[in-house]
Amino acid sequence: MLLDPGLDLTLRPMRYPDFYERYRAAIRNTWTVEEVDLGSDLPDLETFTPEERHLINRLVAFFATGDTIVANNLVLNLYQHINAPEARLYLSRQLFEEAVHVQFYLTLLDTYLPDEAERAKAFAAVENIPSIARKAQFCFTWIDSVFDVQRLETVEDRRKFLLNLICFAACIEGLFFYGAFAYVYWLRSRGLLDGLAAGTNWVFRDESMHMDFAFAVVDTVRAEEPGLFDEELGKTVTRMLEDAVDAELQFADDLCGAGLPGMTTADMREYLQYVADQRLARLGLPARFGSRNPFPFMALQDVQELANFFERRVTAYQVAVEGTVSLDEDF
Repeated sequence: MLLDPGLDLTLRPMRYPDFYERYRAAIRNTWTVEEVDLGSDLPDLETFTPEERHLINRLVAFFATGDTIVANNLVLNLYQHINAPEARLYLSRQLFEEAVHVQFYLTLLDTYLPDEAERAKAFAAVENIPSIARKAQFCFTWIDSVFDVQRLETVEDRRKFLLNLICFAACIEGLFFYGAFAYVYWLRSRGLLDGLAAGTNWVFRDESMHMDFAFAVVDTVRAEEPGLFDEELGKTVTRMLEDAVDAELQFADDLCGAGLPGMTTADMREYLQYVADQRLARLGLPARFGSRNPFPFMALQDVQELANFFERRVTAYQVAVEGTVSLDEDF
């Protein structure tokens, strides 16, 4: 089974072809930081109010460390325990994508924060910005919960791993990053920071695929070991998402303060609760908040971006991968 200890090394016969196809799809969606023009954002930044400047500084400070935390969990926990070579192919590709995201955010900070001291503070956000430190501590709590588990021998260890995976998918990539994306797309809806929005389109698509893969792993484990998914696990996941919403609300209060046009802490609370309910529904759990999406610009985010192909490559563009592979051929 998928969580059985050890490292299955053979791709033939292929046990989980869906994971392999996800890997191939990720390869087709390759992008580079050099395709993103952040320089076009500099005139917009010159027009920002102090409140808007504070928001964007806090946002890029979170970005500076967020994907590194995800990558560390992927290498230290997920790769070790998901025992299928086709799944590890996808995780290897995901690690590359996280590295691209880290490069994008490095370039973002270097472009947006020309002052060296200001950049240094942003890179050390988990130490000196309380709202970001709160989110980081939430992540570390669940990452560290399985750090010393070398083999998933017991039901308790497997449930610990599932909670780590669910936190990674539903809370970190599925809530913290979706909250951050909302600020970016709010600015885009006002015609600001098109370069940041263009790069975020690529990241958004990647993160959505990462989240979908993690949920597919959860689905597979549920099918193979339904006994792991008891009532207590469901209650723990719900509390986890409640804590994640609280942490992200502290961040929202830091960014929004008394409120900005079309973006307030109250709006973010409703949006985050809406997203949390979506993640609970994906896991087959009851809604906790019953909130609606207050941001029309986020509802439109599911629509593929349209652009003049001769001006720039749209984020829906895929690099062709040629050739075929048999999924049931003996090794």
